[in-house]
Amino acid sequence: MSNLRRIAWILFVSTAAPLALRAQPYGPPDRSEPGDEMIQAYLSREAEKVSAGWAEDVKSLAEWEQKRLQYVEEYFYMLGLSPRPERTELKAKITGSIVGEGYIVDMLHYQSRPGLYVTGNLYRPAGDLRSESAARSGDRAPTRLPAVFYVCGHSGRGRDGNKVAYQSHGIWFARHGYVCLIVDSLQLGEIAAFHHGTYNLGRWWWHSRGYTPAGVEAWNGVRGIDYLCSRADVDPERIAVTGISGGGAATFWIAAADERVKVAVPVSGMADLESYVSNRVINGHCDCMFLYNTFRWPWTRIAGLVTPRAMLFVNSDNDRIFPMDANERIENRLERLYSLFGAGDRVDAVVSVGGHAYRKDIRQAAYRFLNANLKGDARPIDDSEIDIVSEGREPGPYPIAPERLRVFPHDRNIPRDQLNTTIDEHFVPLAKAELPKGTAGQASGGTQQNEFESWRKSTVSELKRVSFSYFPEEIPAAKHIARSYDGVSRMSSEEGIEFGLVRAREAGLGGQQSGVVLLAVLNDDEAGKTPGWLAEVATNNEAIVLCQPRGIGATKWTRKNGPNYVERSHALLGRTVDAGRVWDVIAAAKFLGEQGGGKNKVHVTGKGAAGIIAAYAAALDDSIAAVTVVQPVATHMDSSAPQFLNVLRVCDVPVALGLIAPRPLTVIGGPADAASAVKSIYRAAGVEERCAMK
Repeated sequence: MSNLRRIAWILFVSTAAPLALRAQPYGPPDRSEPGDEMIQAYLSREAEKVSAGWAEDVKSLAEWEQKRLQYVEEYFYMLGLSPRPERTELKAKITGSIVGEGYIVDMLHYQSRPGLYVTGNLYRPAGDLRSESAARSGDRAPTRLPAVFYVCGHSGRGRDGNKVAYQSHGIWFARHGYVCLIVDSLQLGEIAAFHHGTYNLGRWWWHSRGYTPAGVEAWNGVRGIDYLCSRADVDPERIAVTGISGGGAATFWIAAADERVKVAVPVSGMADLESYVSNRVINGHCDCMFLYNTFRWPWTRIAGLVTPRAMLFVNSDNDRIFPMDANERIENRLERLYSLFGAGDRVDAVVSVGGHAYRKDIRQAAYRFLNANLKGDARPIDDSEIDIVSEGREPGPYPIAPERLRVFPHDRNIPRDQLNTTIDEHFVPLAKAELPKGTAGQASGGTQQNEFESWRKSTVSELKRVSFSYFPEEIPAAKHIARSYDGVSRMSSEEGIEFGLVRAREAGLGGQQSGVVLLAVLNDDEAGKTPGWLAEVATNNEAIVLCQPRGIGATKWTRKNGPNYVERSHALLGRTVDAGRVWDVIAAAKFLGEQGGGKNKVHVTGKGAAGIIAAYAAALDDSIAAVTVVQPVATHMDSSAPQFLNVLRVCDVPVALGLIAPRPLTVIGGPADAASAVKSIYRAAGVEERCAMK
């Protein structure tokens, strides 16, 4: 922040808004279920731990530069862009043009990937017509102009696309010597798709697939810059990106992903983990605002990838979804990082008085910053309020009638090959699991087992890297806290997390006698009872212990669809609720294994989703002796399946079951094709007889 602007802001805070920098929660915390306080405290504590990682980022410039390539690869992975999508032909097409007073608008579309259409309006100076004519005649090349890629906020404009709400920006830029491309966002474009998959649409497989619409918005932006750089009237060395709200977030996604962006002006587009998670600000945002924080980044690191390129960080002092306490933390962190580069003059901040919206001072500051950094002209802006489209549900007047800005004038013009509406099913490729060679009989004996173990080790390693990355090297045994009046033993698996164990049958537990303990993992609707399916699984000489993982039974928390606060907050911390339940099962199994003088063998079992959780616990921890899964789902794409971040980029359910080999596995029910795949993996391990399908 410049000294002048910093002094102005300090005076404003001290005189006009003394409470501005206090934490600003987004509504009161839920308190309707017994586990609410536990899970909220856990999430808050973990958010603080992740955010503390920022201290490592600003130790020295040398360390930042050393880690930068790693950060870039992690960043693309967390957006669902690793491996990088192919830069296929854009097939850009202009479907119409409008000549206005000092500007021209082209209605155009391009395909950021085959079938993924991006609709936009390209604003350019009217003088370009003469330049283009001269260039065609061979007289001279057209003048190369600075360009702005403008990303729209969540301003619903129906069939016209949200680009029409921001046309005044395009007009201003064109009149002032810029080429400006304003594109529709995925959800609010002419071909409307979805930003709310986990917010309220129940598409939890987005987590397992590693799909976030933030990745689409980022890639659409990168390819939009490809288009701008391909134009003869654009200077590829003078590219900027800007936008407000969802467009502010997308400004970060694009600028961090593409170093061709020389200037970034995000307006009300980023808070931090303390705000999103601890203060529940995530509840005010849809899914396009977030990547899945697989590698547990302090959130400001995303903005840090723009360093040392020019950035103007803009916010409003009364913005509920980008509150000032988060704004101040991010500003301070960015200034520290820029200072390492000796580039403190390239980052600045503006705070406007008001709510979540554009105002005159924001427009003036944004335009001036862009002029200064792309044109070397830092003069104040005195004409920012011409042709302004008012905000709100009833905007207007429009300089250009919205329907005139449509790229596809009629529904019949929308391409039949569009994948926009189903892009969540295509954008991030599924893993192509390479099964161990023994499945086809190429190996035998010790060689076969070695090849299987090598395959198993690498697969488990990748799962630990991208799906269970927050797990320690070894999960410790759970600790017993107390036993409640209803017979549930309160256990602690990790700091601040409790779950329940119920000893349904005592045989084999305690003393020095070794035995088998059957640990039955329960689903939510099974809490408080012994499920009937256990009779088909248990034998007469086993002890039976029922496991109620976090969020089930006495630790159940509130679920509201949307905003699904608990589940979505987990993804911002590099985990899922179901991954936490895997942790609980491992911790419970180790606790039970230590009973009976440490000689007990623990078998785990579960039905449906709980059975898959039990299976992953065994796949990740060899201390579990055997597994029985009842009626498993075949894929994490199933709405009833447990979800783990990015798991479908590594493997699906059949492979996870196969990772239990060489230990015994029994599968009761479930799809036949999945059973066949599991059987083939056990065959590769040379222990086919230990895999029973019933």
